[in-house]
Amino acid sequence: MSASNVPVTKERLVILGSKGGPAIRPGGPSPTSSLIEIGGRRCVVDCGLGVTRGLVEAGVVLKDLDLIFITHMHSDHVLELGPLLHTAWTTGLATPVRVYGPADLIEYWDGFLGSMRYDIDLRIEDEGRPDLRELVEIHLLQEGDVPLEDDVLSISALRVDHPPVVDCFALRFEANGWSVVFSADTAYFPRLADFARGCDLLVHEAMLARGVDRIVEITGNGERLREHLLASHTMAPDAARIAEAAGARHLVLHHLIPADLPGFKEAEWHDATKDYSGKTTVSHDGLEIKRS
Repeated sequence: MSASNVPVTKERLVILGSKGGPAIRPGGPSPTSSLIEIGGRRCVVDCGLGVTRGLVEAGVVLKDLDLIFITHMHSDHVLELGPLLHTAWTTGLATPVRVYGPADLIEYWDGFLGSMRYDIDLRIEDEGRPDLRELVEIHLLQEGDVPLEDDVLSISALRVDHPPVVDCFALRFEANGWSVVFSADTAYFPRLADFARGCDLLVHEAMLARGVDRIVEITGNGERLREHLLASHTMAPDAARIAEAAGARHLVLHHLIPADLPGFKEAEWHDATKDYSGKTTVSHDGLEIKRS
C-alpha cells in the first residue's frame, strides 16, 4: 500500500527536469528529476534543482511524498533532496518518507539536517510539528531487488557504468503489467538491455555528438569535460541500440546533453535514434506520459 495519505489512482511518468548537468540558463530546463506514479505508489527519481516546483506543478501535494530514489550523488541528481523534504515538512508532512540511494546519501542527509537544525528545532517547538529527523528513512541501494514490503510494486536496481562514480544505479519499476526503467547516468552499457528487457518505457540519458562539441567550445575546461562526457555518458544512437536490444516499447530520451543550447531541434534527436524501431519521445520539463 501507499505510505502517503492520498492513494495514487492514476499511473504516469512525469519528467520534472530534463537536462543533463547542474547549470541552469534563462528560460532553459531544470536538471534531472522525474515522477513515476505506479502500483499505488508515488516515486520521485532524482532530485536536481527545481524538483520541488516541478512536483507542485505536476499536481503532487508535497505532504503526500512517499518514495524517493537517488541514482547517484552528482549534484544535478541530489542537490534539492534536502530542500524538497524540508518544504514537504513545512506543508504538513506527517508520514514517513523512504529515501533510497548510495551510501554517501547518509552523509548528505546528516549534513543537511545539521545545517537546518535551528529552523527545524524552532518549528517543532513553536509550531508543534513532528520531528523531520524521525520522518525520513534512508535506505542504501544495492544491485538486485529493492526491499519495499509491497505486494503490488516491485523495484530492482542495476549498477551502471558512470566513471568516476562507482555507486550509480539504473532502476526498474513494475506493477500490474506496466514497467518503467530509468538508465540513470551511464556510458553505453549493454547489460542495461537485459535489465530493461520488454519494458514499456525506457527513460535513457542521451547526448548528441555535435552538442558535445558545442559545449566544449563554450566551457573553460572544455577538453576535460569532453573526456568526462565521452567516458561516462551515452550518445543518442547508443541509447537507441539499448532500447532496440531490450525490446522496449517506448524510448524516452532524458538527461539531455545539450538541452538548452540554441540550434538543436527535436528532429536531430529523432534522426540520431532512427535505428530504434519503437516510439521515441524527446523529454522536456513537464512531459507527462500516462499509462495507456
